[in-house]
Formats: sequence, structure tokens, C-alpha cells
Amino acid sequence: MPGQNEGADAHHPGVRREEPRAHHRLPPPALHPVGGANGGANSGATGTGSTAQAVLEGLAGLADLAHATGGGPLCPTCARPLSDDAHRTADDGPDGAAPDRGPAAPQGGDRQLAALRVSEARLRAAFWDAGIGMALIDPEDRIIEVNPAFATLTGRTVGELARIHIHEIVDPEGMPHRLFPALVNGEHDRLRVEKQLKHREGRTVWSKVTVSLIRDAEGGPLYTLALVEDITEQRRLGDRLEYQALHDPLTRLPNRTYFFERLDAACLTADRSTTPPPSAGDGPGDTADGPRVGVCYLDLDGFAAINETLGHHIGDQLLIAVATRLRRGFSAHGTRLVARMGGDEFAVLVTDSRGSDQLTELAARILEALERPFDVAGHRLVVTASVGVVERSVHETTPTDLVKDADATLYWSKADGRARWTLYDPDRGAHQLTRQLLATALRPALERGEFTIEYQPLVGLADGAVHGAEALVRWRHPRYGTLSPDRFIPLAEESGAIVPLGKWVLEESCRQARRWLTEFPETETFVSVNLAARQIWDSDVVADVAQALERTGLPARLLQLEITESALLGPGGRPLQALQALADMGVRIAIDDFGTGYSNLAYLSRLPVHVLKLDGTFIEGFRDPSPTGSRAELPESGARRSDADEQIVGAMVQLAHTLGLTVTAEGIESAAQAERLRLTGCDTAQGWYFARPGEAELVAAILRDSRDGREGGEDQGGEG
Repeated sequence: MPGQNEGADAHHPGVRREEPRAHHRLPPPALHPVGGANGGANSGATGTGSTAQAVLEGLAGLADLAHATGGGPLCPTCARPLSDDAHRTADDGPDGAAPDRGPAAPQGGDRQLAALRVSEARLRAAFWDAGIGMALIDPEDRIIEVNPAFATLTGRTVGELARIHIHEIVDPEGMPHRLFPALVNGEHDRLRVEKQLKHREGRTVWSKVTVSLIRDAEGGPLYTLALVEDITEQRRLGDRLEYQALHDPLTRLPNRTYFFERLDAACLTADRSTTPPPSAGDGPGDTADGPRVGVCYLDLDGFAAINETLGHHIGDQLLIAVATRLRRGFSAHGTRLVARMGGDEFAVLVTDSRGSDQLTELAARILEALERPFDVAGHRLVVTASVGVVERSVHETTPTDLVKDADATLYWSKADGRARWTLYDPDRGAHQLTRQLLATALRPALERGEFTIEYQPLVGLADGAVHGAEALVRWRHPRYGTLSPDRFIPLAEESGAIVPLGKWVLEESCRQARRWLTEFPETETFVSVNLAARQIWDSDVVADVAQALERTGLPARLLQLEITESALLGPGGRPLQALQALADMGVRIAIDDFGTGYSNLAYLSRLPVHVLKLDGTFIEGFRDPSPTGSRAELPESGARRSDADEQIVGAMVQLAHTLGLTVTAEGIESAAQAERLRLTGCDTAQGWYFARPGEAELVAAILRDSRDGREGGEDQGGEG
């Protein structure tokens, strides 16, 4: 069989292995009777037992006896000369009379002839009654004689098989052109193959064939012996097991293993040549850069809901219906493979791709085909799918990378809204890889001390004094440089690393605020720390804050915690309970990015909140010049937006003050913005106009300058 060649027989397809070259030239059978000391010497090698060994020994012994008695080669089963086509007995003349033998044979010769007759009878019984098929074949590959077991395998009689060519029964494909010369020349001593026998009824009989050379006493070749064993059932069982190993039991589609085998084969075929063939671009799937391959990796949208509402038996039937539609519409022998990758995921492999346009067109047709309703067990189901598309030259990828990128692209398609296809984007892939690397490195980076904190002053718009500072964490990454919070905080929240990172930021910020208090006790500068929603859910944030305050000695009134509006007003009572406990401790609570979440103003009055931090989008209109000119004139769009933003901010400030809250604005970049915000009544602000985020010493320097300015003013006033 192809793929089973080994050793010196690799140039003969189907040959399994070569036996050691030990020619069958054994002593006469009278010295080694059947079942004696040597009776089963090769039974393990041939798998046919002592009967086959006895036949081999007997054939060699008959040849030696014939040589000793002066005769030519004898038929191994009837002991008549092979040169006599009629196989006449040694006692018959041409007319049936006894021939003239001349002088009487020696007495020793009579004993040898008697031994020959005994051996012949023993050999015939072993050959004729053996349960395994046997055939003697002459040097021209024609059958001399077969036993009934061999005839049964082919559906013929013993007489019908005599003198026909062996290839009329045994499929010659994968066999050496002529077995006998190869054996005679010593290239092989024994050949083993698995071959198909041609049964009279037309069916195939798989058999294991062992071919051995029989030599005479001088080492000359006489004939070959073929031992044939029926292995049809084993082959059928093997085929069934192979099918089950490579196909999904539910949908009968090729499974993930079969998919990768086909993909590996497509890539290995291309790898045989390191450069594209000269005719690249002329054949299917070939372009200027060689063969190409593509994958449409798809997942059903909302399939889990079908299982949960209608039951898994309906879900299974839907998968079968989807598989049938995909197989009928998109599989093509040799070029396209539809496989079930697991769960509700399927893949279409295209091994003759002509480019990404072909793959995206295929993905669009897949989506269109799946949009048609499915009638499943009385239910009319409409499903959609998300498809990730990857297409590239086989010289530029590996099977693992191709499927990995296809899976990532499928995830992008889900994230982009589902019921669509998405083509792989290398830049987006690099960004996703960077995200994954950063997410993996977050916790080790915290242990290595790669994080630091910068502070941005919070300035009072009425007096221009620094009232506090917001703590902003930075990651000093050894490879990517300094990373801002928006690069890694979402990753930390997804992975849960935000809990240990948040605790570290909280304690370090409290420690720094305590240093400011020690140096500038009269200012009581507070520190504002961002609090992630996951810190409330995954840890005891009240205990964490209490511990940080106790360790650093910072008064609770100088700590402000910022939490987003959506996290604060989300479902469940735990955030509210935690924030209430923190407020009872004396900690200031601020709602960050107010106006972008629920904006439930009625609910706001019942929250333990002290500060509203307006989202930066409300401040963008303040960057335009203040509207001028007559109100009767139609204002420009920028002026209209400036007026609207100013009125919105003014309304929110008035509402906050009515509720006893203070308001902080973010993103102030100019003195004009600061002044216009002051006129709305906004209390504090932060932004580059006042100071960029920096080391803690930046805040200390501003506080120091402010103190020195006050002291200088007091001294001048006293002297006056």
C-alpha cells in the first residue's frame, strides 16, 4: 500500500519490509519432520504457524532429494518432474509401459526414494489442508498449483487457477514488475505486501501476501511460494476506525483533525520548492508568489440561546442542518473542505485560493446561505453567523498561524457586531498581540516595580490655589516605553490584575498625600484616586482603603475616590453599600465622567457622593471663542455649540450645588476656557493650562510657590 514502503523496498510501493536474506535450502525433511525441532522457526515472522514452515522445509527437502536421485526439478505436490507438462509418473513410459531403466538402482537409492515418497505425502497434506491460502509460482510468475484455501479466496476452483498469470488474480499495482528476478538476484529474500485479490464475483478481497523463494541444494531458484491471508474484515474495521477518527459523529463532516491534515498537506506540497514554480499564476490557486490558501472560519450567533430555550436536541438537529447546507453549497472535491471545528464552529478550507477577494466573496455567500430559515423539529429557526477570513501565500504562513489568525479574525467579527465577515488585518493583529502580551505581563510588572504614579493638580477656579491632585498611574514598560492608563487599565480590568494594581496605587497615593500634609499642613491638599468597578466586586475595597489610611497616617478627609457613573449606578447593591461605608469613614466620593452614563439625576440625590467630574466632551465647546455680534444675526455653528455647552454646564453646576456637590472640569487648555468655566460657577478644574501630569515634586513646587507668595504678601502688608 502507498506510504508503507520501508528500507531497500521503498522503490516497490506496497512492500512493507524485507526479511533477512536466509535462503531456503534446508536439509531433507526425513531429517527434520513436520512439527520437529525446526517446525515453527519462522512462524512468528510469517504469522502462518508451523504449517507454512513445514511447507517451506518440505519444498526445499524435495528439491534436495530430487537432486540426490539424479532427477530434475520436481513438482512439490506430486513429485513429478516439472519439465514434464503432463506430470507423468516415474514408472510410466510414453505408452504406459515401464521404461527400460538399465542396471538396478543401488539399495541406498531405494531408501532415498522411499523417504521422498513419505515426504511428498506429508507435504501434500500440509499444503492441501492448510487454512491459509498457498500458491506455487514459477519463474514466469505463472501459477503451478494452489491449495483449496487460495481458490476459495478468489471464488475459483483449483483447476481453474493452474498455469494462469498471478497478476490475473492479484492486483499488480504497487508490486515489483517481476518478483522472481528480484528474489533470485538476492535483492530480497522474502516480500510482504497487502494486496487486493480479484474475486470471481467482482468484489475485492484484501489479503496479506508473503512471497518466499525456494532454492535447490545448489542455491539455484526453483519457484516461489505465496502465502495469502484474508484480512478484508480487518481492513474494513480499520477503515471504519479511520473514518470515525477523522469525522464528526454528529454532522458527518470532516473534523478538526482532518481539517489540519488537509491544511498540512497543502502547505507541505508547497514547501517542496522554496521558490514558486516558473508557471506560477497559470494554474488554480497559483499566483506570482506561489500557491495560496484561505480559510473562512465561522461561528453561529446566539446558538447558546437555542440550546438553553429549545433544548440541546434541537440544537444538535440545527447543527446537522447547517452542516448539510454548508457541505452541499461550499465543498468541492480536492479544492474545498467544509469541516466542523467543534461546538457551533465550522471552517471552509480553500486550497486553491486566488486571493482575498475570492475568500471574502465566499464568506458573503456563506452568510447569505445561512440566513435562509431552517425548519427543525417543527421550529422555524433563523440564525446568523460571524465569519473570520484569512488568505495568504503558503510560503508566508504555517497551518498553526493560519488557524490562529482565522480564530482571532472571527473574534473581531463578533466584536464588530456579528452577522458579518471580517478580513484579517495585520495591523489589527499586531495590536491584539500587543494587548495580549501586555495583559500577560501586568502582574509580573507590578512585582518588578515597573509602575509609577504621576499627579495632576486640581485647581480652584475662584482662588487659583491647588486644592488637590489626581493620581495617574504609568507603566514604564522596558520594551514599549511609558504607557498611559488607557493602554493597560482596560486590560487590567479584564484580567483581574486591576485589584492588586489598584491597591498599590491607593497606598502609594495616600503615602504621598501624607508627605504633602506634613510639609504644607495649612493647605490640606487631598489626593484623588480612580477606583475600578472590579475592585468593588472582587475585593473588600472598604477594608483596603481603611488599611491604606492606617498604614500611611493620612486623614480620610484628604482621600477622594473617583468611580465612573456607569459602575456606580449599575445593577446590584454592593457598590452602593461599599461607597456608603467609605463616605461614613470620611472619604470623599466623586463621580467621574459624569454625563456619559445613566445620568439619573433623581437617583443622584440619594447617593453618597461629594463631587461631580464633568466629562471632557462638555468642555470642548468652551475652546471656541466666545460668541460676539448681534444676537439677531444667525450665529455660526461653532458659536451655537459654545452657547449650548455653556448652558448645559451651567445647568449641571447649578443642579450639583443645589444637591450640595462640588463640580470639577477636566481638559482645560487655555485661560479663556478657565474663565468661562469660572463664570458658570464651576468649582475646580484640571488640565494642561494649569499643569501637565508629573512627579509628586511638581505639586509640591506649586504648593511651595503659593506658600512663599502668601508669606511674601503678608510681610509687605506688615511693613506698610
